[in-house]
Amino acid sequence: MSDSEDYEYEYDESDQEAMDDGGGGVGDDDADDGGGADDDEDQSFEYTDDEGDGGGGDDDDDGEGGGEDGEIALENSYYNAKGERDAGDIDEARTTFESVIRLEVDRNRRAAGVDDNAMDVEEEDGAACGTTTTRLTPLKHHGPWSYKAIKQLVKLNLRSMDGNAIIRDYIRMLRVSSSPDAGISPNAMEKGVNGMLERVSNLITSQTSSTTAGGGGESGGDPRAFAREVYDLTLEAFHPVKGICPNERLWFKTNLKFGQLLYEMNETTRLQGVIRDLLVSSGQAADVPGEEGGGGAGGTTAIFRPHNAIVNDAGGGKGCSGGTHAMEIAALQIQLYSRLKDTKRLRAAYQRAISVRGGIPHPRTLALIQELGGKMHMSQRNFDVASQSFFQAFKSYDEAGDRSRLRCLKYLVMASMLHASSINPFDSHEARAHRDDPEIVAMTNLVQAFHNDDIRVFERILNKNEGRIMDDEFVREHVADLLRTIRTQVILRNIGPYTRIRLSRIAGDLNDIPIEDVEGLLVSLILDGKLDGHIDQVGGILVKKSQKEAANAGSGGSGGSGGERDATNNSGRGGNTSIESRNLASIMQLTAALEHLTTVVSKVGNKGTSFSQQMM
Repeated sequence: MSDSEDYEYEYDESDQEAMDDGGGGVGDDDADDGGGADDDEDQSFEYTDDEGDGGGGDDDDDGEGGGEDGEIALENSYYNAKGERDAGDIDEARTTFESVIRLEVDRNRRAAGVDDNAMDVEEEDGAACGTTTTRLTPLKHHGPWSYKAIKQLVKLNLRSMDGNAIIRDYIRMLRVSSSPDAGISPNAMEKGVNGMLERVSNLITSQTSSTTAGGGGESGGDPRAFAREVYDLTLEAFHPVKGICPNERLWFKTNLKFGQLLYEMNETTRLQGVIRDLLVSSGQAADVPGEEGGGGAGGTTAIFRPHNAIVNDAGGGKGCSGGTHAMEIAALQIQLYSRLKDTKRLRAAYQRAISVRGGIPHPRTLALIQELGGKMHMSQRNFDVASQSFFQAFKSYDEAGDRSRLRCLKYLVMASMLHASSINPFDSHEARAHRDDPEIVAMTNLVQAFHNDDIRVFERILNKNEGRIMDDEFVREHVADLLRTIRTQVILRNIGPYTRIRLSRIAGDLNDIPIEDVEGLLVSLILDGKLDGHIDQVGGILVKKSQKEAANAGSGGSGGSGGERDATNNSGRGGNTSIESRNLASIMQLTAALEHLTTVVSKVGNKGTSFSQQMM
């Protein structure tokens, strides 16, 4: 996650180390692995460096008279092999690279006084079927040219997707890099390994699980299988305690890369084991679901359970602590819990991540945390906070130069509309620069239609999938909420001047949606207190209460002209209005009763009717 920063920092270190040690250009050849460029870009630099610095050749050929000639022969063979590779002669290139390895091993054996012609490479081929414990041992008598040639063989095997050959040559690469005879600097080794892991990850994420060319066995046909094995071998080789070349920094970063690859391959059970290892190594509590179940079926638990125990015995991985690592681990946790829909742990991991102080993670890590945090807030319908998280994610992606910034900008626009905010997201300085991007133009038009309450244009943009808005699964999940929000706005605007309006008229204003949908929207508005009225379903009419009727209802329901008058005067009389209204209504009722009694008495006197009969 923070690899690009590390590569920039380490490039100067490797150059300085190569100059100090006279390493024969090994670090230079490895530089292309970190950046993913082709080896030919560095070819002339390597050749000049090797030719001008005789220290590497003298070290390798002590006691041999033709040391300089041997170094030149190795160099020529190596670049001949690269030329054959570029010309498309893959099989010939493999043979030439193998000859480079054999030539250097033979030379180093003679220099060491070893007469045995058997090569460790051949011994390793026979051990490739054994356990990783027997495979990962340092290879003797190999030098920097052997390391470079083996690395090229791994790349050729990745091209042809030969799983067994990839594993065989990658094991050789790890064994040579860990051998003190090879003289590979830690920086060069780390760059070479990181480059290979990046190639494997990119290969897996860009390909389907179709069968590919390769030998028989577990790793021959399934690219995911050999990708897992490549990472397992790397983690074992550089384990801080039991590895053949302990490197806590590289082990930690490899675990992070492996966790991201497992997430993309949707292997959540194995990912839980990786996160558990990272948490324990950094001294944090391993709060991971399914801990009792281990790492899953097969040989998964065998990889991680020893790591947990070893790291605990080693004192908790003191070199892997810190705010940056804590945020990188939290980013993996947030991805895992989002996929598992474990809201409780997701919220806890997000809160831990945003509360970290002192860490300087890569902007992509920050963006990932904020993006998934925004999605979490969206699921809780907390649209205001979600829009803020998406805006922070957009800025972090923009800082990293990542195209994912456009995706987060879409989410920001959507959250702003769901929040019914009157602020246009494109008014911000950061977002304004992208409003004319082809992927964003449709969202710009959508926001404009939303703020204009133009539901016909709004729905047309969604139905035509302009700018491929509907291709995003997360956007599709909230389309219903978007339509409900703009329809609610249109209803409140259109019914404002009226006290009675037909439901069919409202349906027409909403682009001819069914009457049942109109009734559902109106019921929601009434229940939310945004609309005061009722629905006459028999007549298909919405009846709104007028201001006077609403005031009368609040004053106790008294009728007559006096009640309306009191209602109109209520606005300026504070909390005594209800008592005065009731008193006035009682007086009026008493007056009416006395008037009725006077009338009855008059009729009794005029007609001689009994008082009791009139009262009946």
